[in-house]
Amino acid sequence: MQKDPDDLTVVIMNLKNDGGPRPGRRRLPDRWHQAYEGILVPLEPDLVAATEFTFSQTRPGAPWAETRAANRRFKAGQRTLDSHGFRADKGQGCNSTGLYVRRGSFVLDREPQRHYTRIYRTPPTHVVLRLPEVPQVRINVISHHAPYCNPPQNELEAYELTSVVDKVDDHREISPDLEWEAAWLLGDWNQKPWGLPDIPWNSPDVTDVVHRCHRADKRSPGPQGLWASRTAVDEVMMDSGMHDAARFAALHCGQPHALNPTAGFAPGAAGQGGLCRIDRGYLDGVTVQAVKSVRVLDMTGISDHHIVIIVLSRRRLIRALRREFPSLKPWALAA
Repeated sequence: MQKDPDDLTVVIMNLKNDGGPRPGRRRLPDRWHQAYEGILVPLEPDLVAATEFTFSQTRPGAPWAETRAANRRFKAGQRTLDSHGFRADKGQGCNSTGLYVRRGSFVLDREPQRHYTRIYRTPPTHVVLRLPEVPQVRINVISHHAPYCNPPQNELEAYELTSVVDKVDDHREISPDLEWEAAWLLGDWNQKPWGLPDIPWNSPDVTDVVHRCHRADKRSPGPQGLWASRTAVDEVMMDSGMHDAARFAALHCGQPHALNPTAGFAPGAAGQGGLCRIDRGYLDGVTVQAVKSVRVLDMTGISDHHIVIIVLSRRRLIRALRREFPSLKPWALAA
């Protein structure tokens, strides 16, 4: 089916360990081919936030063969998706993040990527884009993978990302040359969103107690203390005026399926509390109103996370970037 020319397709993809290690020299794993050629190519994505670039990036000083293999995989992704590729440095963990921007969909600055060296366990990939029809307004796009094992760090990183959200404010009263900037934060947030029914952390079926310690907070002391999900990251986003695209689709586009879980379905996850919607896209209060649809695409057998597909209306996004309608207030979609 031919893509609607009004559609801008934004994808959040957590492909488990980048599809896995290469099975042989000059070969890529089957799951990589399934995800990129079988899933992404038919979607014709304009933007892909990849949150596990495990084998598409290396650390400084890595063996030459490892670096060459990573560069080959990274280039293969760009070639397959007909996209410009960006990747952040590896952090403390084994994964890194990346972004693919389809050629011709957006305008790129000469040096579009912003780099981060501190704070983040997994540095985000931050790229500044512009829509050709509204070239004066920057769109700050971030591919983010929040720390799975450190809840306070997770919240700290969410606050750090609000430095990008701060650009959404209209600063023309300071200088007429300072246009407002849009912000799209796309990622695996490793926390449950606020407001949905809680995960039954106190059930004896939850056997992975380390995972529970990562995702939940014990609200009363002692060995019999009751656990409840941490939702601080989602609250920070809403407090700062960012909005979950899936919530917008559910409330304003009549798409309750947009809130479907994105993780917790893979084999071995049975003792971790069940399904959870941890892969989410946060857009500023103006551009989120360009959302046409959000759906969760089943990746069973390919990855341990489903893909999130956000479709924006180009016509409405043009109006949003021109600030032709007011921004949504914080928490407007969570009522």
